[in-house]
Amino acid sequence: MRAALRKSRTLGPAHGRALEGDSLAGTRTRRKSARTTWALAAGLLLLLAAAAHAQTTPAPPPSAPAPPRPASKLTGHDPANDAGRAIELEWTGSPDDTLGGVTQYYLERATSPGGPWAVVDSTSAGNHARVDQGVERNVEYFYRVTTAGPGGFAPSLGIAGPLIARSSWINQTRWSVLTLTLAFFAFVLFYMASAQSGRKPFVRRIPGIDAIEEAIGRATEMGRSVLYVPGINDINEIQTVASLVILESVARLTAKYETPIVVPVTYPIPFTIAEEMVKGGYLHAGRPEAYDPNSVRFISPEQFAYVAAVTGIMLRDRPAAHIFMGSFYAESLLLAETGFQTGAIQVAGTANVHQLPFFVVACDYTLIGEELYAASAYLSGEPKLVGGLKGADLMKIVVISLILLGCILETMGNHGLTHWMETQ
Repeated sequence: MRAALRKSRTLGPAHGRALEGDSLAGTRTRRKSARTTWALAAGLLLLLAAAAHAQTTPAPPPSAPAPPRPASKLTGHDPANDAGRAIELEWTGSPDDTLGGVTQYYLERATSPGGPWAVVDSTSAGNHARVDQGVERNVEYFYRVTTAGPGGFAPSLGIAGPLIARSSWINQTRWSVLTLTLAFFAFVLFYMASAQSGRKPFVRRIPGIDAIEEAIGRATEMGRSVLYVPGINDINEIQTVASLVILESVARLTAKYETPIVVPVTYPIPFTIAEEMVKGGYLHAGRPEAYDPNSVRFISPEQFAYVAAVTGIMLRDRPAAHIFMGSFYAESLLLAETGFQTGAIQVAGTANVHQLPFFVVACDYTLIGEELYAASAYLSGEPKLVGGLKGADLMKIVVISLILLGCILETMGNHGLTHWMETQ
């Protein structure tokens, strides 16, 4: 600027004034540009401060959802063809059910309209029926439904009751069961009457049964005794009952051939019955005086204590015939293997399928499953046992025939027999 003034003085007054005016205009322009820059910087700082404030200020909390509207029209009834242990309940769902405002329905029960109420079951949204299976017969119950959702609980608009569960005299969905049951009893009674009238029904001979007399005959020839083991269970086991029935026939044969018999028993009640069976066998053979009270021996209810005693009898007395009839478990192989080592003829029979392989391997003859019960009927000739056996066999034929007939009808598209056989 000073250089410009010096120059203006040199060039002249007019030219100096022109240069001075240009200098003042440049100064004003620079000042205006500086003010604009400061204004922009201040505005930018204000924007940054506002953004930081917006980030640090928490958003206002959302409003809590409203509770769902309650369910309505709760009804219930006692279902038919049941034992009086259930009540079926239905209701109309909440209007909010399809809108996602319902999560569950709680079914509450009380014995009076005023409570106290207890939750007995619950269902998810969309399910509007339930069966209460925890009721007692002939007791009045009241029910209500509480609706639950994200917004809370909505109590029921009303209650249902009193509702009473009563048992039905006849279940009308089980006519097939009644028909087959009556048919079975008719078969049994018919064959019982036939046996009592002297017309003994035909019973197929079983090789294991014939082997019993063969084993007793061999013991008689060798001058040794017969060992009869009636299983290890108490009298509440049906196999023990069948074994004791067979024991009487075996005792009759031993009395006939004048061969000693030894019967080790595990429990007191079978012990007493076994004594009577052996005594009755000798009486029926016409030789009651030959009965030995020591032939039936009470050993022990403990499984392997009993096994130790019986195997001791096998090794010391060396009976020529071993007859195992009844319910056996882990001791079956111990008894059969010990008897095999003594060289005795062995006949076994049990309905315990898991023990049959051991008897089949180690014994000469084995009665499998139901043959044990058939042996008791076959040997004793008791009309009730024979009638039960023949009735059961005929019932098996009927059931097999129904199965085959049902398969044929289903193949032909006829479902009548299948629906008749269905039960609840």
